[in-house]
Amino acid sequence: MRAFLALSTGVVCTAALAVPLVLHSAAAHPRAVQPGGTQSLPLRALGGGLARSAVAPGGAQGVAARGVRPFSLVGVVWDRADQELGAQVQVRTRATGTGLWSAWQNLTPYGDEAPDPALPERGTAPAHGGTAPLWVGDADGVQARVLPATTRSAPALPAGMRLDLVNPGEAAPAAHRPLPAPVTRGPAATPKPVRSARPVKPVRPVRPVKPAKPLKPAVPAKPLKPPAHRPSAATAAPHTAPGPRIITRAAWGADETLREKGHAYSRTVKVAFLHHTVTGNTYRCSEVPSLLRGIYRYHVKSMGWRDYGYNFTVDRCGNIYEGRAGGVAKAVIGAHTRGFNAKSMGVAVLGTFDTERPSKKAVNAIAGLTAWKLGLFDRNPKAVVHLVSGGGNKYTKGTSVRFNVVSGHRDGFATDCPGRRLYDELGPVRRAAARLQGR
Repeated sequence: MRAFLALSTGVVCTAALAVPLVLHSAAAHPRAVQPGGTQSLPLRALGGGLARSAVAPGGAQGVAARGVRPFSLVGVVWDRADQELGAQVQVRTRATGTGLWSAWQNLTPYGDEAPDPALPERGTAPAHGGTAPLWVGDADGVQARVLPATTRSAPALPAGMRLDLVNPGEAAPAAHRPLPAPVTRGPAATPKPVRSARPVKPVRPVRPVKPAKPLKPAVPAKPLKPPAHRPSAATAAPHTAPGPRIITRAAWGADETLREKGHAYSRTVKVAFLHHTVTGNTYRCSEVPSLLRGIYRYHVKSMGWRDYGYNFTVDRCGNIYEGRAGGVAKAVIGAHTRGFNAKSMGVAVLGTFDTERPSKKAVNAIAGLTAWKLGLFDRNPKAVVHLVSGGGNKYTKGTSVRFNVVSGHRDGFATDCPGRRLYDELGPVRRAAARLQGR
């Protein structure tokens, strides 16, 4: 889960792709859609009237408990993307309506959940460092603290630290589009009246034809000899799998004006990296479109990325969502595994899986998704391949690294992602995906 323009054209896939439409019924009395937004609160030195439990030794920073405009997602961001946090970040929030405060919850630094430094992912705006965002549901109050490490070797806290509170907003209702009119070539001509046909003269009877002489039986041809060579791997039919049901960006309400225009592509997809979002496990599946809109806004507006970081996202109910724009069947470069974003795809499972197991529906969805997408590029989910590192904390730039075609985030970077319990499912995912490809 942690963490350009590749000057190549989009990969053209020979397999047909059917992405089911998700229809939204318009309300009888439509109202204005509430837009999303982000509140940024600078972190200050803690002290004053805060409770003793909110203050830690060593110059802790934070945000005092306060009421804010409604939000549902929270994260901490700082100026430089290449600066490590070196501290523990905790937040607690006040639920809208009840006024109850949550317990303190940890925020996990993104680390290498980021674009590759050598790729023009970041466009004109600089990318920032930050934590993974946490989904807290409807909230209108927040308190935060950043507790620096007490060792002398601990790095100083990054400059420009701030608490970003994201309101995902509402998805615009899908407009009812009329069926297209029949296509015509040029202006329609006024039909001419049809003249009554003249009576047809009777046809004379045909004289009988003499029967032809029977043909001599043909000599049976000798059977063809089988070819002396077997078809090569290049000419053999690729292993493909059925396309899964994918919920489009339009269906979960992505605001396409947030992201940068255009897309970045690789020539192929060699590896599928599995992540967990560390956004918590308290969400309901009905909240996922809102959750995705919040993460999307956080990635673009808070982190400074060109678009949503992952290529696909899976929820606990087994639903698969289109992530980064550019075409679900194409080799779109994401921002999910720094150093290995090119020639790979990032699949994120919503939740935190250090101690909690992912649902069976989620695991099955991952297998179906990877079987289909990797099959488009003739990849065997049980095989191994090599990628060249673009630079990271585990492999230096230019290192050729051997990966399983279906790998975990931790295989390419020093991180706990995708969590121990989700990582344990990689073996079953590889075998299931291979079976779906007919291997």
